[in-house]
Amino acid sequence: MVKIMGISLEQKDGEWYNSLPHHGGIYDLIYTAVSGNCTEDRLRAVVALGKSGDPRAVRPLVDLLGEPDTEIRLAATTALGSLKSGRPVDELTGRLRDKNEQAGIRKQAAVALTAIRSTGALRGLREFVADESEDPALREFTENLLKDIGSL
Repeated sequence: MVKIMGISLEQKDGEWYNSLPHHGGIYDLIYTAVSGNCTEDRLRAVVALGKSGDPRAVRPLVDLLGEPDTEIRLAATTALGSLKSGRPVDELTGRLRDKNEQAGIRKQAAVALTAIRSTGALRGLREFVADESEDPALREFTENLLKDIGSL
């Protein structure tokens, strides 16, 4: 279970989600996630975007992968995995391969790619596992994810 600022990213319907403004729908969530002033509100919006199933959430979440705030990057990575869209595969693969990125975010990128399960996502994961210059622990973690879904 991934927790950020006490918010469970796996949480289904919670009080915090119900308290978000729903009058403008997805666009309010996108605005809050990208431009909000409060980190906690932004995190909640990112989580809600991931749970929305709305393809309009993909591009703003991809943009948040470059966010300076580690918690926002982690939440965006998790949310993209929840959406299971093949569109962010290249960006998630880049996040996985970024040796300057925090280990937790790199792991979450592998989890997201596993959830997406597109041809490109699985190819990127297999190439990562085969790359001996990568972190052995992260390669083993990724290999186990692939084994768990029967793709290795």
